[in-house]
Amino acid sequence: MAEADYYKVLGVARDASKDEIKKAYRKMAIKYHPDKNRGDASAEEKFKEATEAYEVLSDDEKRAMYDRFGKAGLGAGAGAGGGFGHKAYTDFSDIFGDLGDVFSEFFGGSFSGGFGGMGGRGRGPNRGSDLRYNLEISLEDAALGKEVKIEIPRQDTCDTCGGSGAKKGSSPVTCQTCGGMGQVRRTQGFFSITTTCPACNGRGQTIKDACESCRGSGVMEKRRTLNIKIPPGVESGSRLKVNGEGEAGLNGGPRGDLYVVTHIKRHATFERQGNDLLV
Repeated sequence: MAEADYYKVLGVARDASKDEIKKAYRKMAIKYHPDKNRGDASAEEKFKEATEAYEVLSDDEKRAMYDRFGKAGLGAGAGAGGGFGHKAYTDFSDIFGDLGDVFSEFFGGSFSGGFGGMGGRGRGPNRGSDLRYNLEISLEDAALGKEVKIEIPRQDTCDTCGGSGAKKGSSPVTCQTCGGMGQVRRTQGFFSITTTCPACNGRGQTIKDACESCRGSGVMEKRRTLNIKIPPGVESGSRLKVNGEGEAGLNGGPRGDLYVVTHIKRHATFERQGNDLLV
């Protein structure tokens, strides 16, 4: 890349703290990541510039040399993609910390640095989705409590195939695209992105003969009847959690949870304000 002031690249002052430098780099990496700006050469270049700047300014020794001598003080390995010597990081987990979910949202997979990368996490049990059920109750039931019966539709394990998604007498086979990992890695320049395998949708297996009942999904909609205990004193908007009554998980994962949200119907005579009843 062309000679550039690393501090200006990240938009920080020359006396910026490590935390300020890290935050500035996070912001630029999210904004200019090539997978978020496909086909935008300018964004890719800015991402590379920011990465190079961060690699120098986050290292006390390199930063001191850069402050005294500029890029020339970093040696031959200081060019774009040059690796910056022994401390070239192998992934971005130390930089992004809890931002893994942010990258998953933007890029559809886990994010890894291009100096080796983190590698795919592989397929594994996936927890089922949580469900929400809106329950209307009377003012009397809200005040005194009551047990009510509800019926919910939810995705459940297919009875025909037992959740495998395969037709009876056949079995899923290891996905040839990802080798059973459920994820594939795409390398772009000096960084790589691990994404869900498009061939098996992350399951690590493909189905040649799909189950006719669930069409290969391994789940089907069923209706579930539950008795819910409404405690005395609930308010509109109260959430009652019922553990393990959400949708079925995949690959042996646990069920999600059910959240029953109470809504108190308007009373013909009384109005509730906190714990008081007004006429």
